[in-house]
Amino acid sequence: MSDHYNAFEISPVPAPGPDAVPPEPFHGIYGMPAFVTIPTDDLAASAEFWVRGLGFFELFAIPGTLVHLRRWAFQDVLLVAAPGVLDEAPAMSLSIACVLDQVDSLVESCRALRPDCVEGPRDTYWNTRDVTVITPEKARIVLTAAKPFDPAGQEARNLAAIGITGPDDTPGGPGTPDTPGDNAEHA
Repeated sequence: MSDHYNAFEISPVPAPGPDAVPPEPFHGIYGMPAFVTIPTDDLAASAEFWVRGLGFFELFAIPGTLVHLRRWAFQDVLLVAAPGVLDEAPAMSLSIACVLDQVDSLVESCRALRPDCVEGPRDTYWNTRDVTVITPEKARIVLTAAKPFDPAGQEARNLAAIGITGPDDTPGGPGTPDTPGDNAEHA
């Protein structure tokens, strides 16, 4: 038995599917288990892009110093005032979950604000649709949406080739913590 277990109940990310609904923006206060800090030389312009383009909201701000942005629970970004924005985006990226139905509208919103800031969308080897956005402060943000799992599709074959089998919809089915199966080590 693996030390890993299904803990999806702590995640705000909905199960992939054609009817997946994104969670509401989360306005609660919690101890952040992780967050990203992004320096910017124009807090107002950066915050506007993150809010209008990427769908975040301003949780709070310290004028001229910091803007705390959030989308879903655990999607926290701190924009901090700092001189000198990079000339180009670094190779490092931050991936942010969204649902499939949001991808096109987020792309449109970002392009309306900065026409050349979006790359994609592209479908990945691991069954997501990803869009890369370069923000005004040159952060590389990847909006990633899980696609519905097709057990007969190429992505299922890709995952099976590395030892990950698809989900089983029956309680206690293969790969769940209470019934070890082909996926037990990845559950």
